[in-house]
Order: sequence, then structure tokens, then C-alpha cells
Amino acid sequence: MPQKNLFLIAFFAMSLLPTITKSQSTYNGEIKQAALAFVNSLDKMHRHEALLSFADTARMKWNNLPVGLRARAGMSVTNMTESQRKLFHRILSASLSSQGYLKATSIMQLDNLLNRFYDSLHYKNMIPDSTYGFIKDLKWSTGNYFLAFFGNPADDVWGYKVEGHHLSLNFTFVKDKLSVTPLFVGTDPAEYEIMEYAGLRILGQEEDLGIKLIHLLPPAQQQKATMSTAVPKDIITAAESGKRLIDNWGLQAKEMTKEQQAVLQYIIREFVFNLEYDKAVAEYDKIIKAGIDKIYFGWIGDYDETKAHYYVLNGPTFLIEFDNSGFGGKANHIHAIWREKGNEYGEDVLKQHYLSEKH
Repeated sequence: MPQKNLFLIAFFAMSLLPTITKSQSTYNGEIKQAALAFVNSLDKMHRHEALLSFADTARMKWNNLPVGLRARAGMSVTNMTESQRKLFHRILSASLSSQGYLKATSIMQLDNLLNRFYDSLHYKNMIPDSTYGFIKDLKWSTGNYFLAFFGNPADDVWGYKVEGHHLSLNFTFVKDKLSVTPLFVGTDPAEYEIMEYAGLRILGQEEDLGIKLIHLLPPAQQQKATMSTAVPKDIITAAESGKRLIDNWGLQAKEMTKEQQAVLQYIIREFVFNLEYDKAVAEYDKIIKAGIDKIYFGWIGDYDETKAHYYVLNGPTFLIEFDNSGFGGKANHIHAIWREKGNEYGEDVLKQHYLSEKH
């Protein structure tokens, strides 16, 4: 038989093989298994602390302030045994991609670096006791991140939250469907500047891609994208702002070149692909199907990364905000968020579930 025909037969046979990919229900199942392993490790006292009702109001609230300013629901990393901490990390690694896991855990570790920094300043008498006392009262610490379950992971409807300073992960599960936002990440400093960690930038890509996109725009498009106002001190839809971005403003992606649109999509993927791969692909497909051309890119502030700046991507199905305002005009404090429109905390999937099931 001619070699060409053998190749065609082999190609046809391979095309009949099943695609090796995980379904969303498999993805949910892996997180559920990790969550159940953690729940089963809890004694009676800590079950009461970590397991809350699905109807608990804490489920639909998030905050990025230090624990010293805002208490959190759930069980702290400090109160976990070493075995439970390992299980906690299994939940994170099942839920997030390698990049998402490294960002989340690095944000947690950054609190310890902040303490080292201010301990050093105080030891050298570079800050007064009053300032040092205030900082200590903020309770920056890797141990001050909290895990809370809402409902039982063994049930069809449940959720969990991991939250502390500059981190809020919110997962809601309804059978084989789930919601993954609001997903908030932040860093202070945006770039660590001293000791052996000098140069560390946990959210460097989110910043660099935004700067790259605004510089790819010619002056006329830059002017259209940029709102002439002061850079907000936080993302506009911050936890305690009560604000929502309803109106579209900025430059619409349909006016962009292919190169500009490509960078726009890189930004979206940098946020969405913090999730485990298969769920990230499903979420990204929703954004693509809703239309890249319909997304608006807006900017506030300087085009120099060292000075205060803010950008927003506002699409039919999602919202991304990035703010680097810092202090005294120097940009070195990042807040960023990804939100699903109509499905935060499982709003949409829960509505579908309650309409189809008797309760």
C-alpha cells in the first residue's frame, strides 16, 4: 500500500480517538474531593468555625483590607494544623492554574515580607513607635488568610471563600456548574524594593500588558481611551464603594488593529487563566462568543508605570479593573479584579437551579 494511503488511514484512526480533556463536572469533582478531605480533618470546634450556612451573608461579601481592619469568616491558616495547611493548598491547586496558585500564595507571603520591612525600619529607628504600632495592629501575616465553606461540599450547592489582605477568591458550585468571581488580587508594594526579594512583581503581567496596550494606541486613540479625571485611589467597584460600572467608556475593540486586539486578549487571559485550565477555557470561550469587538478599553492617569494609572476592560459578560495608585503620586500599590456579569457568587447558575428544581 502506498505510504500516502497509510498516512491517511493512520490520521483517520487518530481522529476517532476521544479527546483527552476534563469536563467541567470533573473539574468540580476534583475541587470537591479536596474540600471534603479538609472538612473531614476538622474536629467539632473547627467544623463550627469553618463550615457556615450557604445562606450566611458572609458568602456574598468580599474585602481586601487587612484582617486588623476587617474581620473574616472561616478558619485562619494560623489555626490549621500542618496537615490541614497541606489540604488547604490542595484546594487552591485544584481550583487554580499554576500561575493563579503562585499569585495567590505569593500575595499571602508578601504580608510576611511587609512585616520584615517595617521591623527593619523600626529597628533602625527610621519610623516612630506610634507608626510601628499601627502597622502591627493591621495584622499582616500569611497566617491571617481565612478559608470558609458555605454549605457542605458533599451537597449539590455549596461554595468556599479564601480571603485576607489583598486576596479574595469566591467559588460557588451548583452541581456541575460554578461561579468563580469576584476574584480580587492586589499587592503592596507592586514591586518589592529591598533585600533579596528586590524586583519581585507578583502582578507584573497585569500591569505590563496594560501599559503595552495604551502605548500601542496612536495619540487620537489614546485620547479616546483616556478619561480626563484623577486616578481613583482604588478600583471603582471596590468592596465598600457600592459603585458599579454600567456605562461603557473608552476605546471599543472594534476600532483596534489586530495587534492591539491581541494585547487586549492577553490581558483577559492573564486574569481568566488564573483558574485551572479547563474552567479557564470555558470562561474564556464565553468572552470570545460574546464578541471581542464589543469590549471597551478605558484608561485614567499617566502612561508611565511609575506614576498613578488605572485601566478597565468592560465587556458584555465580564469586567476587569486594574488600579495602581500608590502614595504621593508614586504607583506602587496594585488592586485588580475580574467579575462575571450576572453570575457573581453563582447568581445566574443558582437562579437556573432554583427554577428547575423544587425547593
